[in-house]
Amino acid sequence: MTLAFGGLVVANGINFSLEQGERLAVIGQNGAGKTTFINICSGLLKPRKGRVIFAGRDITAQSPRKIVRQGMARSFQLPQLFLEHTVRECLQLSAVARAESLSSWSSLAGGSNAVEIDRMLDLISLRDRQHELCINLPEGQRKLLDVGMSLLLQPKLLILDEPTSGVSTEEKHGVMEILMRALDDQKVTAIFVEHDVDIVKRYATRVAAWISGAIAADGSPASVLSNPLIQREVLGE
Repeated sequence: MTLAFGGLVVANGINFSLEQGERLAVIGQNGAGKTTFINICSGLLKPRKGRVIFAGRDITAQSPRKIVRQGMARSFQLPQLFLEHTVRECLQLSAVARAESLSSWSSLAGGSNAVEIDRMLDLISLRDRQHELCINLPEGQRKLLDVGMSLLLQPKLLILDEPTSGVSTEEKHGVMEILMRALDDQKVTAIFVEHDVDIVKRYATRVAAWISGAIAADGSPASVLSNPLIQREVLGE
């Protein structure tokens, strides 16, 4: 696939496939094309050339809403929460959105599956904060709730844009442990954009490194992170 803004090429001849069950980390310097890549995959941008095939279907021209219905969900660098609502209410909103059962005449709680919500609260370790307003949550728990809302859409693939961004150093590994357990439980394949090399080493099964809108290296974390070009141009070593 190829995409350019004026004279700036942000996706340059990307030919890429992902296997079920992989945990792909996407790395690269700012402006390398990482976010452009996941925006193309999730329908926020359309490539000038090429196609996006998901689960055997061409989704290149589909809207983000339709792509979600096909089984691909997305969480953003800044968690997309309803801050004036409680943790449980946010999960209920996601559940009824999936079922398309919410209307001005229906109850939010009545339109969702209480058992399903309880199970997700346990998966993301927020059961004890389920009645807390989202605005009061620390950043790590906001990230987990955002992922929980995405998982309630029952995706086959979840794209995470910098899941540890804004999370304190002390919280990062704890957040990722909970997140990965939830993905394993739901049997969801994942792509995550990440800058923290320790997080990439520990949680990725595969790494793709971006330089100037193209994939410069793709393989196991050990092979990509030891590549002299990636060490110099991406990791700054």
